[in-house]
Amino acid sequence: MQDFFDLTLGGISAGAVYAALGLALVIIYRATRVVNFAQPALALISTYLAYSVTKATGSYWLGFAVAIVAGTVLGVATERLLIRPLRHRSELSSIIVTLGLLLVLQAVAGMIWSNEPLAFPYAFDFRGRFSANDLFVVLVVVAIAALVLVVFKYTPLGLRMRAAAFAPEVARTLGVRVGLMLTAGWGLAAAVGSLAGLLATPPFLFPNVLDGVFVYALTAAVLGGLDNPLGTIAGGFVLGVGLSYVSGYFGPEMVTIAALAILVVVLTLRPSGLFGRAKVRRV
Repeated sequence: MQDFFDLTLGGISAGAVYAALGLALVIIYRATRVVNFAQPALALISTYLAYSVTKATGSYWLGFAVAIVAGTVLGVATERLLIRPLRHRSELSSIIVTLGLLLVLQAVAGMIWSNEPLAFPYAFDFRGRFSANDLFVVLVVVAIAALVLVVFKYTPLGLRMRAAAFAPEVARTLGVRVGLMLTAGWGLAAAVGSLAGLLATPPFLFPNVLDGVFVYALTAAVLGGLDNPLGTIAGGFVLGVGLSYVSGYFGPEMVTIAALAILVVVLTLRPSGLFGRAKVRRV
């Protein structure tokens, strides 16, 4: 029983990280209808910048702030320079570009900071069954999820962002600056992704550190529904706890396989996600 309790607590902490990165994917998808496979690379560069600032100044929180700002700038630049020129192309073009950007930024990180693991600190004490750092991770993710929900559902900015994504031509006729809204969506998502990178990276930072986390985050987003931020948060926590049980009872080598199996099953049986709404097509 004690093992079950410990695995549950560990899963909640891990699930919060999956939920945060999954939420970043959902924000971009809701704002631009693009699945951003470069999200872990944007978070990676932001985390490396946080590492450099923290090492130079000795201040973790200054590095934390720099990472969030840098992530926002990277997200805006990605949309402006790479995604916007493809707005009249197929969705596959954007997917290919983001996959290419993922590989390029990981290579750049290795060239600048080396491929060797670097020690990256926790925000708070990480020792204990459910440590202060675990509590911090969960509270931050819940707060960010609530903020995103408020922005998208109850503010003029969120309404404009949704209108720009779903009906850009109609939005333009109503005076919405569609390009600005798409850029804002990428900036917001990249900031949330950078936060997820800071939470997921400790204790070691290296160019591929977020690859596995991204697989789990994508699974959480699909599980919850790519159009549903709250569903993604719930999917992240459910997935985190479930994979923790898999790791504890069947071995850590089964975790990735279990995540991919869940992804395939959900896409096969309910492509819109467990909490998403199925699209109705009239013919």
